[in-house]
Amino acid sequence: MARLPPRTSVAPERLKGLIPSLKPTIYHDPGASKTPNNIRTIAWNPLGTYIATGCLDKTLRVWNADKPNVRQTTELKGHTASIEKIAFNPVKELELCSVSSDGVVRFWDVKTKQVLNEVKGLGDTFTLAWAPHGECVVVGNKDDKLFVISPTESTQIATHQQPMQTNNITFCWSGQRIFTTTGDGKTRILSFPDFEPAYKYDYKEESDAEFKLTGHTSSCIAIDLHPFNRYLATGGTDSLISLWDTAEWNCVRTATKMTGPVRSLSFSWDGLYVVGGSDEGSGLEIFNSETGEHLCTFKTTAAAPVVAWSPNRYALAYADGGNLRVIGASIGGK
Repeated sequence: MARLPPRTSVAPERLKGLIPSLKPTIYHDPGASKTPNNIRTIAWNPLGTYIATGCLDKTLRVWNADKPNVRQTTELKGHTASIEKIAFNPVKELELCSVSSDGVVRFWDVKTKQVLNEVKGLGDTFTLAWAPHGECVVVGNKDDKLFVISPTESTQIATHQQPMQTNNITFCWSGQRIFTTTGDGKTRILSFPDFEPAYKYDYKEESDAEFKLTGHTSSCIAIDLHPFNRYLATGGTDSLISLWDTAEWNCVRTATKMTGPVRSLSFSWDGLYVVGGSDEGSGLEIFNSETGEHLCTFKTTAAAPVVAWSPNRYALAYADGGNLRVIGASIGGK
C-alpha cells in the first residue's frame, strides 16, 4: 500500500467550533431502500480512500471517498440476506470481508469484484473483527458462537461456544487478545487463539475467577480500541460510553451525553476524539477521549446509529436517513 501522508491533530477548542459548521456530503444510492436504518455497517479501507456500506436490503457497495456519485461505486452481489458487518483487511487496500445473516462470510477483491473465498453454514452471523495483521477474522453468530476464519480456507479454523450473550468483538493491536461485549453489560478479555480468560482473580472460586470489565447497567453492544492502545471504549443500551485504561483496566471516564443505546463507537485517527452513534436522537455526539468532555453535537436529519472515523483524517462517515454521509472529507469529482 502507498505510504500515508503526514497528519496533524486539531486541538479540541478548534474542533469544537469546526464540526457543527460542516456540511455533509451525501453518497446517494437511488436503488437502495429508503428505510431509515437500511445501512447496517460502514467501513473505511486502511488508506481512507474507500468507504464500504452494508445494508438491510442486501446491498453491499464500495464508494470512492472523494466521488459520491453512485456511478463511480462498486457493488458486490451475492448475499441473500441483510449485510450485518463489513471490514477491510487492515493490511490490504482493497480486500473486504462481509458477514450476512444468511450465514455466509465472504472475502472480496473490490477491484475485480471477485469473491476470493467464502465460508457457509455459520448460522445467523452478525459481528466481525479482523486480526491486526490480516491473517484471519473472528465472526460471531446469534447463538453466541465465535468462528475463526481464514481468508483462504473454505471451512472455519476453529469454533468457540461462548457461555453468555456475545454482542460485539474487537482485537487488541498485538493480536494476542480479543475483547467481547456481553448481554450483562460486561466486556471479556480473552486470549487469542485459545479464547481463554486473559486475567483471573487468584482469590476467587474458578467459576467466578474471570476478570471482566464492568461498565454498564444493561447490555454492552459497541466497542472500539484507541489507535495507540491507550483506551478501550465500550457503549451500552444504558446510553453510556465507558473509557478503559488499557494498562490497569480501570474505567477512567464515562460519557453520559448520548441519547438512546450506543450502537457504534469510533476513535479518530489520532485517538483524541471518540464519537458515538445511536438509533435515537438526531445527532452525533463527539467527546474528548483525554478528558471525557462532551465537545459538540453534529446535528443529523434522523437518528445515526452507525458512525466511523476515517483512519487518517478528520472525516466522519455516518448513516442518516438511509444514506451514507461524510463530514470533513475532501470532495473531488462528481
